[in-house]
Amino acid sequence: MAEAELEVHVARASEVSPATLYRILQLRVDVFVVEQRCAYRELDGRDLEPATWLVWVADPGGDVLATLRIVRDGRVDRIGRVATARPARSSGLAARLMWRALELTDRAGADVLLDAQSPLRAWYERFGFEVSGEPFVEDGIPHIPMSRRHRPV
Repeated sequence: MAEAELEVHVARASEVSPATLYRILQLRVDVFVVEQRCAYRELDGRDLEPATWLVWVADPGGDVLATLRIVRDGRVDRIGRVATARPARSSGLAARLMWRALELTDRAGADVLLDAQSPLRAWYERFGFEVSGEPFVEDGIPHIPMSRRHRPV
């Protein structure tokens, strides 16, 4: 099945099956904790907040290929935990998830913040994000804060 045929799913954690939620969290741990060698609290409680959206694509067997989450922080939305399984990288799946996430945030009328890993700055700029603060290092990885103004739908 071609990546373009895969469905982008959006749901609250409480609406996701236990198996799918496990696979979403497993992918995030595989990428951020294992692959990037960052020992940090991946399960931070934010996934369970009522205003948090999980966005993902899974193959027909149920394996999650790419995921991100949208967390409401006051009057802004924060996109984070953008992760793609190694075999699915450079397939355009993460971009599809970002466009879907931005549709959701624009519909909600929210500006969007994110902390991009510095090498991905140009990738996020293509979605309309701009640098909004000073670079910083988190878990040994350089990051840059970025923001995107709400775009009315």
